[in-house]
Amino acid sequence: MDAFSTVIRVASHEQHTEAETSTFMSDLLGGRLGVDAYTRYTEQLWFVYRALEDAAESLKDDPVAGPFIRPELMRVAEIERDLAHLRGPSWRETVVALPATEAYAARVAECAAGWPGGYVAHHYTRYLGDLSGGQIIRDKAERTWGFTRKGDGVRFYVFADISNPAAFKRNYRELLDAIAADDLEKQRIIDECKRAFDYNGAVFRELGAEFPLSA
Repeated sequence: MDAFSTVIRVASHEQHTEAETSTFMSDLLGGRLGVDAYTRYTEQLWFVYRALEDAAESLKDDPVAGPFIRPELMRVAEIERDLAHLRGPSWRETVVALPATEAYAARVAECAAGWPGGYVAHHYTRYLGDLSGGQIIRDKAERTWGFTRKGDGVRFYVFADISNPAAFKRNYRELLDAIAADDLEKQRIIDECKRAFDYNGAVFRELGAEFPLSA
């Protein structure tokens, strides 16, 4: 029997690849879009991470979700610093969630309120992704738009309190393997992981429609 962390990774591979290879992300990482597209993407992240982190305090003692709530992962304050840099001090007055982002954040909040296993699914897809592929985005953003290395504009991708990301991810996967869930619940968590990637993909599609490359 494979470890749950392996099963979850393999099961969501297709959706993960689809989200990663979206036209918007490809154009962004290929340097074909301006910093305004990167800024708009960062705005969307703010809504999703607020949904994740607003619930963290109430879930930290939960037997299922609690072990995953780690202060060194928290991103909202870093995103806010990036947005202040990208949009100026009054960014909050004009920041707007796309319909797909609203749906995504609402689903995270719904899971946080009533289904800790579902919350873990969203937590896993976001934070473990940030620690992995997020570093590619940071590198590209620094080079494409001239942000200071690991500075304002890319702080979201910098986990200053995690000195060894590989060890941290290994520990996270061990927590997944030990999750307080039976086989049926584990399957539900896997299904929610797939949904998380689908929500993410929908956000990318709407961003792509907003920032089409001129033919």
